[in-house]
Amino acid sequence: MLRALDIRDILIIDHLELAFQPGLNVLTGETGAGKSILLDSLGFVLGWRGRAELVRQGADQGEVVAEFDLPKDHPARAVLLDAGLPEEDQLILRRVNTSDGRKTAWVNDRRCSGEVLRRLSDTLVELHGQHDDRGLLDPKGHRALLDAFGALNDLKSRTRTAWRAVAEAGKVLSRAEAALQEVRTEEEFLRHAVTELDTLDPQPGEDDALDARRRLMQQAERIREDILRAQAALGFEGAEGAAGDALRWLEGVADRAEGQLDEPIAALSRAMVELDEAAQGVTRCLDGLTFNPLELEETEERLFAIRALARKHGVAPDDLASFAAELRGKLAALDQGDADIAALRAALAQAQAEYDATADALTAARKEAADRLDHAVTAELAPLKMERAVFSTEITRSDPGPDGRDNVTFTVATNPGAPAGPLNKIASGGELSRFLLALKVCLTGTDSGLTMIFDEIDRGVGGATADAVGRRLAQLAGGGQVLVVTHSPQVAARGAHHWRVEKKVVHDITLSTVTPLSQSDRVDEIARMLSGDRITAEARAAAEALMAG
Repeated sequence: MLRALDIRDILIIDHLELAFQPGLNVLTGETGAGKSILLDSLGFVLGWRGRAELVRQGADQGEVVAEFDLPKDHPARAVLLDAGLPEEDQLILRRVNTSDGRKTAWVNDRRCSGEVLRRLSDTLVELHGQHDDRGLLDPKGHRALLDAFGALNDLKSRTRTAWRAVAEAGKVLSRAEAALQEVRTEEEFLRHAVTELDTLDPQPGEDDALDARRRLMQQAERIREDILRAQAALGFEGAEGAAGDALRWLEGVADRAEGQLDEPIAALSRAMVELDEAAQGVTRCLDGLTFNPLELEETEERLFAIRALARKHGVAPDDLASFAAELRGKLAALDQGDADIAALRAALAQAQAEYDATADALTAARKEAADRLDHAVTAELAPLKMERAVFSTEITRSDPGPDGRDNVTFTVATNPGAPAGPLNKIASGGELSRFLLALKVCLTGTDSGLTMIFDEIDRGVGGATADAVGRRLAQLAGGGQVLVVTHSPQVAARGAHHWRVEKKVVHDITLSTVTPLSQSDRVDEIARMLSGDRITAEARAAAEALMAG
């Protein structure tokens, strides 16, 4: 709810401080007194697009401050959190316009952009009037208004969930189809490469083993002769034989040496064991150096084949086995691909069917709500002297989306048999004002803490019709806050709070002032609206009667 508006040096206002209240707040005054400047000022601090030049002549800058109360569940709090701004029970908007055109805004003493102001304004204020393209006249918002009127949030939420499921299933299918197509383009290569790898069947570590075996075979002939000499030197005719003879001779005389040969005999026995192990190792080495002459050729051929295949595929020789497994996995996916794609298409079809069913249910619910809204608005039009007019909520097919597949447009036909059309294209100024009021009365339960502003919505009507307008504005204000700029005494008489806007010349400077009216002042103001500048006793009596009725 708008609590206060402070305006400094804006157009012909030097300084105004206004304190607004819940209920119906009425602003009256002569044409040109500056009532529209108040709305321009409020629109400026809310970030709306308006006049380019706002700063009062001679001033360095103009400033507007607006103060709002925010209940705990007010939607403006979500905007503040999203923008990283302080969230408090009191919201203070401040915006400055310098004489050179620069604009700066603050929210609760924190700098913010005009876009944040506009997002906040959508949750704070709703403007209705003949030139309003942000509120009820904007067809883009009609579907949301109908959904709120019909209490369709739950069904709309399920439709959005179904839509997201369709979108996700479509993405998964597209990715799978793209991956399968990519694999298909290299199918011939994959099958040839896998056959080639499976035929060779390289194993991890085989490259090093083959290389070592190849080097050994290449060196075998050069080292075999020396190893044979070493074998002979160690054999029975060499070191091993001599050591054996020495051991037998010592053992033969050991019993007569009084123990002095025990240690040499023990050492010689250990040496015999070591010599035997050395001889066996040499023999094993010679056995390993004995190979088929073709083995070297075969080893080299396999080694070169492994290395060539590794270069071909750009991997290390030891990685060929895992690379082959990877290629086999791609082939398996390719072979399984058609079945997988079929399953994903079935999942998409199922998600689409669920979306279609939910969207159809939403369309049916919207049509039912539209019928109720049409009857409700029609009932409101009769007291506003528009009983011959026809209001219709048109629902047409649109492209599917998260909110279903319906376009919703509020249309009117002002006379029986006349073609229906958009509100702002068919209705005249006075008719349009009454249509907007009737529609707003029917939709009032859908508001969430908005301050509603009606700018001369009673233009072109008078008498009983103006009285009906005033009663409905008071009805709208019963559960919240309504600000109305009016020239109608019948509307002004319904106000709970009343301000008079006047234009004065002070020291050759034209200024606009706003004065809160007491009960007696209200009688005089409404009497002036009834009779003109000369206020008669009859006019005062009529004003009192209007206020009492």
